[in-house]
Amino acid sequence: MFKHLLPLGLFFILAGFLYMGLSLNPRDIGSTRIDKPAPPFTLPELNDPSKTLSHQDFIGKVTLFNVWASWCRTCRYEHPLLMELAKRGYVIYGLNYKDTLEKARSVLAETGNPYVANAFDEKGRIGIDWGVTGTPETFIVDKQGIVRYKQVGQITVEDLQQKILPLIEKLEKS
Repeated sequence: MFKHLLPLGLFFILAGFLYMGLSLNPRDIGSTRIDKPAPPFTLPELNDPSKTLSHQDFIGKVTLFNVWASWCRTCRYEHPLLMELAKRGYVIYGLNYKDTLEKARSVLAETGNPYVANAFDEKGRIGIDWGVTGTPETFIVDKQGIVRYKQVGQITVEDLQQKILPLIEKLEKS
């Protein structure tokens, strides 16, 4: 009798794992950076290569660190939300990822610039340190320079209302 129940039991166990797997978000691959210091970097600024942007610029304020590129179509969809956040006083730094200066500057001239400053990561090396898997991605960094959140893909209004803005408000108070 046990011989006949074993395959049935294994079937139910495997079916349970499959059911749990179907409810997972395949885009959410997590991040090894959460609750760790922002990776150290110093890169030239996009608009003025004689200046630099570094992880030290995040210290003392809650910041969004948005990874984007001129060739990224999805980045264009989230751009109006970033512009709105900038108008409301949120601090947003950019990481222009695997791009050219000319194309990146052209996109910002055409669509507006929500960034306090933009680091230019032509080769994508800093993106690797941050665990970037593609564009867009956005990180929230607290006042001590600790990464507290990673948004993979486009920021939506729902993401802002349910995840990003509540976390920023919480971090601002601490």
